[in-house]
Amino acid sequence: MTEADRSTRQEAGPQPLARRRFLGYVLAAPILTTAAHLAPASEARAGIPSPEITKLIDLNDVMTAAALPTAGLITVEVHTDGTVSFALPRTEVGQGITTSTAMLIAEELGVPLTRVHVTLADARPELLFNQLTGGSNTTFSTYTPIRVAAALARNRLLQAAASAWDVPVTELACTAGVVTGPGNRSAGIGALTRKAAGVRTEQVPVSLKPHDTFTVIGTPHNRVDALAAVTGRKKFTLDLNVPGAMPTMVCRPPTINGKVGAVFNAAEVRALPGVTDVVVISTGVAVRASTFGQCIDAVRALKVSWKPGSAAGKSDASVLEELRSAELPLGLPSLTPQVEERFTFHFRSNSALEPNCAIADVRFDRAEVWSSLKAPIVAKEAIAAKLGLPLGAVTVHVTEGGGSFGRKLFFDAALEAVEVSRKIRKPVKLMWHRADDSRQGRTHPMATSRVRISYLGDTVLGYRQRHTSVATDLSHGLGEIFTALAAKLPVGDAGFAQTFFQLSQSMPYDFGANSRLLSETDKSFNTGSMRNVYSPDVTCARELLVDRLAARMGKDPCRFRHDFLRDDRSRAVLDKAAEAGSWGRSMPAGTAQGIAFHSEYHSASAVLVELDCRPETVNRPVRDGVAGPRVTKAVIAVDVGLAVNPRGLEAQMMGCLMDGIALTLTSSLHLRDGHFLEASWDNYFYTRQWNTPPELQIIVMPPTTGKPGGAGELGVAASMAAVACAYSRATGTMPTVFPINHGTLSFEPKPTVPPVPASPTDGLDHVR
Repeated sequence: MTEADRSTRQEAGPQPLARRRFLGYVLAAPILTTAAHLAPASEARAGIPSPEITKLIDLNDVMTAAALPTAGLITVEVHTDGTVSFALPRTEVGQGITTSTAMLIAEELGVPLTRVHVTLADARPELLFNQLTGGSNTTFSTYTPIRVAAALARNRLLQAAASAWDVPVTELACTAGVVTGPGNRSAGIGALTRKAAGVRTEQVPVSLKPHDTFTVIGTPHNRVDALAAVTGRKKFTLDLNVPGAMPTMVCRPPTINGKVGAVFNAAEVRALPGVTDVVVISTGVAVRASTFGQCIDAVRALKVSWKPGSAAGKSDASVLEELRSAELPLGLPSLTPQVEERFTFHFRSNSALEPNCAIADVRFDRAEVWSSLKAPIVAKEAIAAKLGLPLGAVTVHVTEGGGSFGRKLFFDAALEAVEVSRKIRKPVKLMWHRADDSRQGRTHPMATSRVRISYLGDTVLGYRQRHTSVATDLSHGLGEIFTALAAKLPVGDAGFAQTFFQLSQSMPYDFGANSRLLSETDKSFNTGSMRNVYSPDVTCARELLVDRLAARMGKDPCRFRHDFLRDDRSRAVLDKAAEAGSWGRSMPAGTAQGIAFHSEYHSASAVLVELDCRPETVNRPVRDGVAGPRVTKAVIAVDVGLAVNPRGLEAQMMGCLMDGIALTLTSSLHLRDGHFLEASWDNYFYTRQWNTPPELQIIVMPPTTGKPGGAGELGVAASMAAVACAYSRATGTMPTVFPINHGTLSFEPKPTVPPVPASPTDGLDHVR
């Protein structure tokens, strides 16, 4: 067996479903309804030789294994009008999964993509762990079950036509939603669905299409919801017209997680125009009014005394001191040469473009909630417990969301909405202000990462990394998955965070004995699983030290990576990015290239950037902002095994690049005296137009494994690391604090009382 063969087999991972023949269900229903039947994935065996846990099983494998037992509860339906429907038990938040899901069904069923209607399923507790969106897992885990259900539907339609026409089923075909046969016979699938329907539920075998016959999967497609999005017809939570649900906002404390002491002017605020209700809740004082503008006026008018919050008195400096105290030792210094560094990563906001929001209608015996939720089953259970209602009395509708990046794994707005609705006995349409999400919402935890690499001559002997972080909240459902599968995971008795960390981190380089450990401290902050979770910080620290090690050895950084990468797939991705980006070309002083590699969830990515750090670029005048260096060119090469929708994958990688640029250069929260200074997007510096590359190329590598790997977060870590490496080479100074502009406070912080700043009225004054 060649090295390439071994690499392909290893990257493909366990393949209990490698054959194209599967079992599925035809369900008893008036119209054709089908589902997949898949056996749980085989357990990782301790006897398999591998230096990496993630070569045995990774986070994506765990989530997929947890979802398999309930795959048969997810159905494809063929309707009499010739359309096909599927209620996806995941959440569309802009990542394009409704499009890729429709493509899977269209491919196997033989129908036009426009006739496949994918909606989002309500919370379904019977699905157990099969309704959690995260970890780049949606396409990875649903690729086979959805195809099996669609292929089974195709077979039943062919059999129904064969029976009606008295011809062998082998002489029939289903194309463009029409079954055709000998003698120019044809029938639309809508005309056949009742005949193909099952009178009883039965298990039947089915074969999937071979890859070389694909006409939909692997072909670039525009998003199925693109027209609705650009014309304003796409419906998000706040667009829904739920009878009686009126705008509602919350007056929040000046420090993180503070509590209401007393409200001094509730009656006065209740008398303001449009205001219907003022009520104290666990997180502040809620106001309900006719418009959100009136809610803002009411919030700003409230006079409240507050009790200290969970992070009272804390600052960037004090948290950094806590982190350093909690760092695990790297061990005794090596007797051979080594490179070593400590990196600091400040808090970052997990706000999405869509404000945190939910609609709730709570009655004495039931509750109904609408929100974009990536863990709707956990949300439903939490809501039922909060209200003291049976689980069956709570209905949770999952709406499409305007971005998430991990934020919508949490359902803070939904919990607030049901609390307000129960107290005032009226439906509410609750929205967080931008300042709420920056100051009281979920954050990416502040962290430090120490890395040591020992070497001798041209040989790397060992790699150690100790990552220390403010505690990451994993109460959104992943913890339950780890608990359920604990006996099958090769991580011993590690806690939730350590398990997540070990299953999501890999070492792509042949660096001898290596270890990565996580230590967490301080649970006083509202944290979350921001996009790519630990990987951007961990990978950035590693790749910077790889550059330093290459310099110590007198080697080109790209060639050094190529020589130490473990497999051919990884080397091919790195080589493609280097070739397309003209790695090593001559650059003006103050500018430089940077290159980095990252692999996860059976996928690989390499990013090359060019960064301009010259004074005339860094010091560009930006009102109340920091311009900083600019990425002038970026090349991303990505291998996801099989890209269902290459165009959607390109969009994901573009977003990953913007995240990476932000994390390296400008994006952070400043903690002072128990609160964050940032209060909106205008002073939280996510990547702006002045820092985006005018030249961008995204290369999707040809299929390598025959099935999709994880892709939703894949490009973030390599993008962050590539920008950091370019900065180091352009300035001659390795950055060790991120983002590099964190030390510059370029704006006047808005007050914390009132918690919502006044709406700006000077917009036209700044138009050029």
